[in-house]
Amino acid sequence: MRLRSDLLTSVAVVAALVSGGSAWAADAVEPADVIATYADIAQAGYEDSLSTARVLKDAVAALVADPSEATLAAARAAWKSARVPYQQTEAFRFGNPTVDDWEGKVNAWPLDEGLIDYVDAGLGGNDENPYAQINIIANPTVELSGKVLDATEINADLIESLHEIDGIEANVATGYHAIEFLLWGQDLNGTGPGAGERPATDFDTANCTGGNCDRRVAYLVAATDLLVSDLEEAVANWSEGGQGRADVSADPANGLVMAFTGLGSLSYGEQAGERMKLGVLLHDPEEEHDCFSDNTHNSHYYDGLGMWNVYNGRYVRIDGSVVEGPSLKDIVAERDPALAAALSGALDHTMMSLGAIKTTAEAGVMSYDQMLGSGNAAGELLLMTAIDALVAQTREIERAIEVVGLEGVTIEGSDSLDNESAVFQ
Repeated sequence: MRLRSDLLTSVAVVAALVSGGSAWAADAVEPADVIATYADIAQAGYEDSLSTARVLKDAVAALVADPSEATLAAARAAWKSARVPYQQTEAFRFGNPTVDDWEGKVNAWPLDEGLIDYVDAGLGGNDENPYAQINIIANPTVELSGKVLDATEINADLIESLHEIDGIEANVATGYHAIEFLLWGQDLNGTGPGAGERPATDFDTANCTGGNCDRRVAYLVAATDLLVSDLEEAVANWSEGGQGRADVSADPANGLVMAFTGLGSLSYGEQAGERMKLGVLLHDPEEEHDCFSDNTHNSHYYDGLGMWNVYNGRYVRIDGSVVEGPSLKDIVAERDPALAAALSGALDHTMMSLGAIKTTAEAGVMSYDQMLGSGNAAGELLLMTAIDALVAQTREIERAIEVVGLEGVTIEGSDSLDNESAVFQ
């Protein structure tokens, strides 16, 4: 019964989204006004991400001051809460250069976690990455690129220098997923139930497990502090006078190109492809976005909601207040009301499909990594339904781009969608 009630809740959420559609289409819609709404939603989303990251920082401070299963659970809960507004900002990726230049610092994925801390000997290697198991927490000096790195003091400067070192994207040393790994540890359950199980004593310098607890504490604190400062940068970027707001506002027509590029690329190549279909093809839990915490069902859901927000020009903030105004939907509706409604319907269908994954995981029926398991027909059906919905909404986005008359929109693809055989080469 719990699953049924949760599914009904998702239906109610989508119904609320639909009923909260834009009321701005009665008058002629100016692209500049639509872009102003777009930038306002970006600013609000990053402000909420910053607020929740500061709560996470306080929770981490409480954990390191008094390591216990209770303070560890509170820090984990704060991390999950921080993901809710941040994932909704991913709709601003791909089309905005300032976001794309910055985003890798906070949400790069997947990562070779052995760069940071201890891992299972059989599950932490990567033959293509010489740094996949250097374990900076255990080693105050390491050899990188033929030079000896002094890692005696773990601080923000050190972990920034390690991030994507030698141009290897899997060397993720900063951001949400580095913090996630530190809070949960590796998930050694494969496609079985259960997330990472790092004990609180890994942060207890008086009763240390896992070794090097003082350095692990230092890394966690530095990574959390750095996340806060990076999000402060994002807020400034979208505030009045910020480069992100200036870039989309300078030429509103080009701003529309940026907005639709972000919607199409996140919908298709990134979420439907790299984050979902690839994992289905490989049956690999390492392709799960929040793989240590088993929070992927939420990350995917709020990515979907972020796209809904941008198209409809409406964002509900963490305090319940609403940022809304003239929208991309209004621009499309002026030219083709039926298409505007079709794209709205496609987005709503995607939210229902992602909601089914979310409610199934939250009801304890099966987690996202279990859905990826080979032979799990029910799990694959849930995932493929959402993937197909994302692809279908992308087709409607492409139609909208054509109807609005935008040029220069490039939607990113994925081999997992466009050339499956390449995935296995």
